[in-house]
Amino acid sequence: MEIAGRRDVPTSNRVPPIGLIGVGAMGYQVAQRLLSAGHGVIGYDLKAARVAALEQIGGSAAGSVREVSQSAATVVTLLPSGDALAMVCGEIAEGAAPGASDESVLVELSTLGLATKRAAREVLAAVGVEMLDGALSGTALQARSGDLVVYSSGDEAVHRRCESILRSIGRSVHFLGEFGRATKTKLVANHLVAVHIAAAAEALQLARRTGLDPITTIQAVADGAGMSRMLEVRGPLMAASAFEPASMRMDLFLKDLDLIAALSHAEASPTPLFDAAATLFRRAVADGYGAMDTSAVSAWLARMSSLDLEAQPPSSRVEAEVQK
Repeated sequence: MEIAGRRDVPTSNRVPPIGLIGVGAMGYQVAQRLLSAGHGVIGYDLKAARVAALEQIGGSAAGSVREVSQSAATVVTLLPSGDALAMVCGEIAEGAAPGASDESVLVELSTLGLATKRAAREVLAAVGVEMLDGALSGTALQARSGDLVVYSSGDEAVHRRCESILRSIGRSVHFLGEFGRATKTKLVANHLVAVHIAAAAEALQLARRTGLDPITTIQAVADGAGMSRMLEVRGPLMAASAFEPASMRMDLFLKDLDLIAALSHAEASPTPLFDAAATLFRRAVADGYGAMDTSAVSAWLARMSSLDLEAQPPSSRVEAEVQK
């Protein structure tokens, strides 16, 4: 996992740097938060352009996972898949020196399956590297404004060592106990996110159909008992049909839906509301809305009711503009 034209990592930082593996939409914002808090950040990503963007905001580039792990005692990972985590942990384990410091910690903040994280923990434990199971509640836009909530689970002493780093990332940090509880909590949170986004989209569609102005409706409803965080965050996007750039792509959100469905199935916990909401997202992705923000499920609902041009799938809107 090398990138061409890598730059040397500075070794003169007065404060021990934080390693960051995965500098995508969320990773970039996390890097900004860490840098703003005074931490040095050494980052790596398979896409060289992302590492270059990190350098532009004051971070340092590493040419490999191993280089990050050998340059920073604490490494944060924000990865797209379980396979990526397995690859990263394998490279960290291969690069770990015999008798290495027991202060090495991997803070895993990706939304992945619990079995995947447990397997990664075992790989790292074999070479003396601790691992925290963590998760972030919020979008990249919320990360930019410091509005993330951080969940952490695992060894409490390890959590305490990393707590100041976690507090640099989010507005609040919750230590939840034994390893795996952060992932479970994130999936419970995203269960509610899915249901609340779908509910907000459905309610605003009803408002439109009855002749109400969606923006005025959001303001009125948000001041009463119908308020939810997803109505607050996603409602204005729905009202303005502002679905791009996405703070969370709908097709990527399907991964979270799959993880929630798997957890609920394993625990024999019925989820009729979640199942209904998940169906809306899946159908919207199948109809061409996958690259848009999850709030675009409102556009899909509008399309189902043939409300207006904005409700048409992306390809239809482009064709309509060309014909004008």
